[in-house]
Parts: sequence; C-alpha cells; structure tokens
Amino acid sequence: MTSGSLRGRTIVIVGAGPGFGHTLARRAAAQGATVVVAARTVSRVEEMAEAVRADDEVRRAGGTAIAAPVDATDPDSVRVLRETVEGHTDAVHGLVYSAFAVPSMKPLARTDHDQISAGIDLSVLGALRTTQEFTALLEAGAAGPATDAADAATSSVVMMASAVIHHSRERYAGYKIAKTALVALGHSLATELGPRGIRVNTVAPGYIYGDTLKAYFESLAGKYGGTLEDVYAHTAERMDLRRLPSEREIVDPVLFLLSDAASAVTGQTLTVDCGEFHT
Repeated sequence: MTSGSLRGRTIVIVGAGPGFGHTLARRAAAQGATVVVAARTVSRVEEMAEAVRADDEVRRAGGTAIAAPVDATDPDSVRVLRETVEGHTDAVHGLVYSAFAVPSMKPLARTDHDQISAGIDLSVLGALRTTQEFTALLEAGAAGPATDAADAATSSVVMMASAVIHHSRERYAGYKIAKTALVALGHSLATELGPRGIRVNTVAPGYIYGDTLKAYFESLAGKYGGTLEDVYAHTAERMDLRRLPSEREIVDPVLFLLSDAASAVTGQTLTVDCGEFHT
C-alpha cells in the first residue's frame, strides 16, 4: 500500500472498536481518506476520531475522521448514520463492516436460540442493513475517476468474518453459524452489486494479537498456570509461521481490498491467520 492511495476517499467503518477498528481508521486516514468511525458507544467513537485527527501522519496526508454513533440492529439508526455521512459527502468509496456479537461459547445443546438469533441479527443482518442503506452512496463512489492502478473505478465493501468458518471446534458453533452466513451474504451481494461498480469481499482473521487477546491469554495463564508467553507459544504452534497476526497485519489486507489495487477482486474471502488453516 502506497502513501496516499486512499486520498480523497470516504471510508465508513461500522463496528469500529478500540483495537482493529482504531488501527484501520488511523491507517486509512494516514493514506488521505476521510474516515467515518461508527459504533454504539458515542464516547468511544468520538475519542477514536479525535485521536485519528491528532495523528501527525494523518495530518500530513490530509486525512481526517468523523465520529458517528450507530446501532446496526436498528434500521432507523443505520438510516441516521447514512444521513450523517451525506451531510459530509455525496459519495462513499469504502464500507467496512466489523460489528459482531460476543459468542456464547457453549455447545449447541446448551446455547439459547435467542443468543444465536442476536448474533445473526448483528453480524449478518446488520451488515445487510448497512450495505442496503449505503448502496446509492457506494454507487456514486464507483462513478468517480479511476487511478492508474485500475482499469475502472469501483467502490468496495469489506465484511469482517473469522477463521472460525474453517473449523468446528466445540463451543464455537453459534459464532461459526453467524460468520459463515456473513460470508454467504458477501458472495450474494458481490453478484448483485457488481454491475453497479461495487465490490464485496470478506476477510477472515484468525487470532489478532492485540490488547484484548493479550488480556485473554493472561487470564488463561492465571487459570492453568504458566505465563502469557507460554500461552502464546502453545497457541502459535498451530500456525505455519509459528506466530499470531498483529492488528496491522489484519488491517493491511483490508486496506488492499479498499484500494484500486484490488479493483478486479470481488466475491472473495481472504483468510489471514499466519497459516493456521489452508483455504
């Protein structure tokens, strides 16, 4: 990814969290994009947008960030988000959907149906609501001039799935159901929206080694004995590269899919997991 490859673009991130979402917002803005960070917690997205705007690299690139609250399970809230974005621009060039529900982590025999429904509502139907609401703006973004890296201008939707789609380990079933459905949604939207110049892809991360995962590993170390490093090494043994991907290593493929360098890529699922699964 070259500096400025998203210059002048508007990128909307729905479900922007303090880890992956913040890193994506900062790095997209550092390439000159206007980034809309959207999530349920108003204070979180406002703090995130302020931090992105204050970043020296972002300032040099001419990027910026806008905070906007949204509840992706509420159609009215998603509509308000679109209206907020329309107040700043008449075209959107990229939409990243990363909102998800924390899985119940129980076998299906003991999983409440309401928990599965809630996961599908946020992870899958939320992605559909958001894409439907932003289709006209994304189509307008695809109508802009192409860079010399592409034969035709396109806009891009990237949905964040999970490498859980590749395994059937006990207790992950509810999460796998939602994320597998999200991949299927991405395939169908790619077919339907392709003629309008809108590309749709999914990224399936494995473990993302950031603060959240570190805290979880520390809890495992305290529960079973050993150290954070022991838990990390044990987990990384399953990866071909014998390590876990960082937040930046998950963000980079997303930035690629948002850029004109991926102008012919649509309907695909990219697994980023340091080689835990071969797909």
